[in-house]
Amino acid sequence: MLHGRDDLLAAIDARLAAGGGVALHGPPGIGRTALLDTVAGQAAARGDLVLRLRPARGERALAYAGAADLVRQVPAEAVAALAPAPRHWLAALRQGRPPRTGGPALARRLVLPELLAHCARSRPVLLVVDGAQWLDPQSAELIAFAVRRRPGPRVRVIAASTARSPARLCPSPVADLVVPPLDPDALTALLEESGLPCKTASRLHAASAGNPYVALALSKGDDARSWARERLGDISGTSRRTLLVAALATDPTTALLRRAGREDAERELREAVRAGLIQMNRDRIVFTPPLLGQVLADETPARERSAIHAALSEAATDPIDALRHRALRTHRPEARVAEALADAARRCAQRGADRTAAELYVLAADRCPHGLAADRLDWLVTAARTAITGGSPALARRAADGVLATESAPAAHRVRARLVLIDLAGQDLAGMAETFAAALAEAGDDPALLAPVRLRLTWQAFLAGDADRAAEEASLARDAARTAGDPATEAMALSALAQIRRTRGEPRWRDDLDRALALPAAPAPDWLHYGPQYTAARFALFDDRLDEARADLLALLAVAEHDRVGEARVEVLRSLSEVATRAGRCQEALRYAHRAARAAQEAGLSPGPTWYTAAVAELAGGSLAAAAGFARRGVRASEQESDGLYLRRNLHALGQAELRAGDTRAGVATLRRLRGLEAETGSADPMIVRWHADLAAGLAALGEHAAAAATLAEARAAARRLGAAPALAGYLDRAAAIVESESGRPDDAVKLSTAAAGLFERLRQPVEQAHALLVAGGAERRRRRYAAARVAIGAALALFMAADARPWAEETERALIRTETPDQGLTSTELRIAAMVRDGASNREIAARLYLSVKTVEATLTRVYRKLGVRSRTQLSSRLAVSEITGIP
Repeated sequence: MLHGRDDLLAAIDARLAAGGGVALHGPPGIGRTALLDTVAGQAAARGDLVLRLRPARGERALAYAGAADLVRQVPAEAVAALAPAPRHWLAALRQGRPPRTGGPALARRLVLPELLAHCARSRPVLLVVDGAQWLDPQSAELIAFAVRRRPGPRVRVIAASTARSPARLCPSPVADLVVPPLDPDALTALLEESGLPCKTASRLHAASAGNPYVALALSKGDDARSWARERLGDISGTSRRTLLVAALATDPTTALLRRAGREDAERELREAVRAGLIQMNRDRIVFTPPLLGQVLADETPARERSAIHAALSEAATDPIDALRHRALRTHRPEARVAEALADAARRCAQRGADRTAAELYVLAADRCPHGLAADRLDWLVTAARTAITGGSPALARRAADGVLATESAPAAHRVRARLVLIDLAGQDLAGMAETFAAALAEAGDDPALLAPVRLRLTWQAFLAGDADRAAEEASLARDAARTAGDPATEAMALSALAQIRRTRGEPRWRDDLDRALALPAAPAPDWLHYGPQYTAARFALFDDRLDEARADLLALLAVAEHDRVGEARVEVLRSLSEVATRAGRCQEALRYAHRAARAAQEAGLSPGPTWYTAAVAELAGGSLAAAAGFARRGVRASEQESDGLYLRRNLHALGQAELRAGDTRAGVATLRRLRGLEAETGSADPMIVRWHADLAAGLAALGEHAAAAATLAEARAAARRLGAAPALAGYLDRAAAIVESESGRPDDAVKLSTAAAGLFERLRQPVEQAHALLVAGGAERRRRRYAAARVAIGAALALFMAADARPWAEETERALIRTETPDQGLTSTELRIAAMVRDGASNREIAARLYLSVKTVEATLTRVYRKLGVRSRTQLSSRLAVSEITGIP
């Protein structure tokens, strides 16, 4: 299966279907061959004659090699239809002999177009040329001449090459198409198919620049360096030297390369751009993928690298950058250089350049003589933590490993290094048991070290769904932090305790949060998403205090922007997306969600939470297909990382997408799985993950009315016990209206759904209000009040359009059309069964398809007959038009 190529395949199909040719070009490994295989396979399945050429690099020097391969694939009857002289010419080609005799040159050139035209008389012909850059010039000229002679619209060509377009091999009109890199989602899906965990797959997009071959090679641990060497061999030696200077520079620009002695940098960079090795972002140089720069630097002799670093140190306009290049000229330890690098790192950290600071701290540690061993460990610990906030997980791991590899490292340093490794695991804390055990042992009785370890054990238990252990660890973390005089960690422990108690339905969560907010210290910017201010904003979102939540989150975003690619910024952006979704600002929700997803990918964070947020935003303002895709990937990512919290949330988003797409049985199964997980973990607050109403509506659509009512009763009981916010009553009333409507009581359904719409209007939640009006319109239609149905559904459509809730608006437009077609007051289950009767299904077949008993089908048909005034299956079929069987309005 091809991922991320639907639009490109559609453009190819459109061009070839109308006649003509397609010229594809893009760098090696980008997926040209996979595209050609798909197009050729589709053509062969249609019965087309597919002729394929796959020249290799060494065949370019073999005259007529490509033409010989082409002729060998032509059916014998087409060759037999030619005159003797052309047949002799083709026989020579088949035997690998160049045709030097046998008539004038023009006559010989006319043989190929005549042969193709003859083949096209019986069926369409598709010529597929993969690797056109290696096609020998003689064959290329023959094919180009043949397509210029226009052998007919039934002869099409698709050709692919690397840098230059192979348009000359294609008949006109030609679609000249670039094969682009895969986007992050498509590449992740591709790598997941190869068995790679979602988190790792998500990280590889930046490393591969979206090139599927490079990403697959890196994911399997294969050596992609030979691929990089081949790519670099496509440019001249002088251009490679210029690229080497760019690869060694901190922030390469054309101006910097000129200052470093590359006088002809612009021309040499243009050659590299044409070869697809780099991209120019204004004056800035970006290797595509970064592996090219790494291979270029790694395979250059140390003496040459030293000379370039010397030139770059002279060319640098920033004194810190100049210092870095001076240090990189040699690997010899030097105390003065190491201390200067550490001082520069401190200055970078103070101005928020965390990634640069981490690099300089590690470089200082590398240049550190034995006399500064204690300083070296301090620098590595600081580098590890700074690299996380700077979005450089590989550097963070390297620094932490450097501390742990030093046997003389003090316990405090070792614990802090292990905390970095734990934080790098993201949501996958279940796999860090050994690291936790070692950290606890090294922390001993020191409360200052125990508090942060216990805090992370709290998160581990909470994500795994063990609320009792999470509460115990949070209490231990709180007590240790208080003893150590660490109010920031104490506030985070209290915030975690408040979340746990709220999830379990314990009212004491308010006291925990109030104590956390009263403490004098707030977490650092990169930790604010664990602090009380963020927790309070999340609780305001849960309680539908949306204006308060938005104001608080925007204030936190201003702080989190300091943490440019860290987890705090991602979490605040996610929450802003969820607020915007609920407030009916659907396109704003999409923007925040996709910003969060990009930032999470850049920082190498676990993708499950951001995919959940993207799914929710897509459900409101994007597309149901995209929502289901994000949710499914979020489910897989959460399962891989044993993240029970976001597994449940992604299941809720997936269940909603399936229900709204019409796959009711799959949606109900997904939500039932969610219900089981909630029961296992002891989650009691129906305001946090609001699945009860969705499950009840799905059950009602399947005819399981008693189960739907029981689900709603369970949620109402929990809401009364916990004093839930008013909005929950709106969700439950709207779902109850669906149950009543499906049970044949549309009058009650109208009352409930209208009341829910009024409640959501007062809460200023227009999407939920419109959804309630849509349900009311469906109930009005059930009781045959078509004018009232059109009014309600029209009002819903106006609200959805104002909120830019595109999938909802599309669904509502269809419902509005259905108000023009009376449905005789049938419920959705009755409509489904009636449709299957009309299509000739027996009662037993209907029961099997809908997972119902035969008696239930018989009873339902009796109600249908009564409502429609018919007495037989034949009368039922004639009474119902195809357009009347439309499902839930």
